Amino acid sequence: MKIIVIGDSHGNIANLKHVMGFAKSIDAKAVIHTGDWYNFDSIKIVTDFGMPLYSCLGNADIDPRFDFDEIVKVDLDGIKIGVIHSIRKLKENRNNFDIVFCGHRHYQNHEGNIVNPGALEHGINFAVFDTETKMVEFINDDKLRRTSQTQG
Repeated sequence: MKIIVIGDSHGNIANLKHVMGFAKSIDAKAVIHTGDWYNFDSIKIVTDFGMPLYSCLGNADIDPRFDFDEIVKVDLDGIKIGVIHSIRKLKENRNNFDIVFCGHRHYQNHEGNIVNPGALEHGINFAVFDTETKMVEFINDDKLRRTSQTQG
């Protein structure tokens, strides 16, 4: 199963729409968001695509109506997944998870079982996680340009 992993969207509706269109094109089955939605319109953009959404609370999600936990624990296709905005706030052993997705730092990074998909706030930066291969693929503006050039 392919999962779109996004975070730190900070209300960037255009980038969210772009990523969700990509998600549909690759037949993604779920979306993980690592927090910092900033507004409720952003959540609606994602949920309108009808995919299950797993999201944690980010430090910019200050409206008390944001109904997310600080950490999300989910099992998808037998993979134990943790979702937290700031990896520094992970109180339990990261080895209790097969993979942990985090945000907050706004750059793409994969170190051990910790993955930061990057930020959607100022560009197209996200990841695709494949539960069958257990591989993470980073997608960004540059990669999308190269892909469209080779396909066109």
